Amino acid sequence: MKLVVVGPTWPFRGGLAHYTTTLVSELRRTHDVRLITFIKQYPQWLFPGNVSPDPSSAESALQVDCDRTLIPWSPLTWLNAAKIIHETKPDALILQWWTPFWAPIWRMLGAAAHRSGAKVVYICHQFIEPDAGLGEWLVARESLKGGDAFITHTEEEFVMAKRAFIGRVVKSGFLPIYDSFHKTGITRAQARQQLGLADEAGPVILFFGFVRRYKGLRFLLEAMAQMQVSAKLLIAGEFWEEENDYRAMIERLGLQDRVLIHNRYVTNEEIEPYFAAADILALPYINGSQSAINMLGLHYGLPVVASDVGGLAETVMTGEMGLLVPPSNSAALAHALDSYFQNNLGDGFRRSMSARREQLSWSRLIKLIEDVCAELKGASPT
Repeated sequence: MKLVVVGPTWPFRGGLAHYTTTLVSELRRTHDVRLITFIKQYPQWLFPGNVSPDPSSAESALQVDCDRTLIPWSPLTWLNAAKIIHETKPDALILQWWTPFWAPIWRMLGAAAHRSGAKVVYICHQFIEPDAGLGEWLVARESLKGGDAFITHTEEEFVMAKRAFIGRVVKSGFLPIYDSFHKTGITRAQARQQLGLADEAGPVILFFGFVRRYKGLRFLLEAMAQMQVSAKLLIAGEFWEEENDYRAMIERLGLQDRVLIHNRYVTNEEIEPYFAAADILALPYINGSQSAINMLGLHYGLPVVASDVGGLAETVMTGEMGLLVPPSNSAALAHALDSYFQNNLGDGFRRSMSARREQLSWSRLIKLIEDVCAELKGASPT
């Protein structure tokens, strides 16, 4: 099958770039795949995070051959991408939806694909961005009308798509395990020494990734102050909010000796020690559809305590990968963390993770994409 995929890849930062790169790598095992990506992605005034390149080393960076073509504010580059699609004449164009910012480009590229005889398949990471309102779903629903098929990452958004895109192919998928990152087998003691926790023999909770409002760090800090178990919290990632506000909260709660902050982008080669040093991963999200950090935790075998929101509830499944708690509830979060440590639940969760890794594998997602494309061609899925 001949495919064109559009999306970010290295040297852009973050989970979506990692997702696109791994998706293309996995598809290329059995298919002819061309990747169209960006020269520039977001203007600085619109993007609150750091727009500089991923500082990961060349050896650890996830890289694939690609056509670096698109600049969102340069329509001429859209035409260049459309030309690539026309020349390639793919069976399907795979676009990814996560923000309405890309709507004009996606609609134009989708039209180019249809003129070439290709079908348009959308992989939907989220219809509504965290902290956005229902209006964003109205924009997404209108913008996505040019799609022939939709693969969602959560059951909730599968239901939304089925209602919105009647007569189209809609499938419920999942966010797969982020297993492209190297494992060295570093021990917990080695990892803690490397991260400045050399003298820490007690429990360590990890909060990892970009610090944004919807990820609920403030509720985790409140939970830390309510816990019976004396655990330490390691916060690792770039702050998209004011770090000093959190430091003031830490001081107000008397947690200065129990919280360690690494406010920086963690490169690919630095990821493993954080997950090796910790006893549990905390995802106290207020809202959201899914979490690439959760899939990193599954890859490294780290149990999780997460909010019962979006696809997190579908992925974590209390008793298999970890524990679920109501969102924005610091008391429930504190109780869950105490229960985890006091009842030594970690080993049981780690044993059950192997089955979840298979269920959430890239091979199963690729099979779903193949079946969708076969259905669009009128063939029976294999």
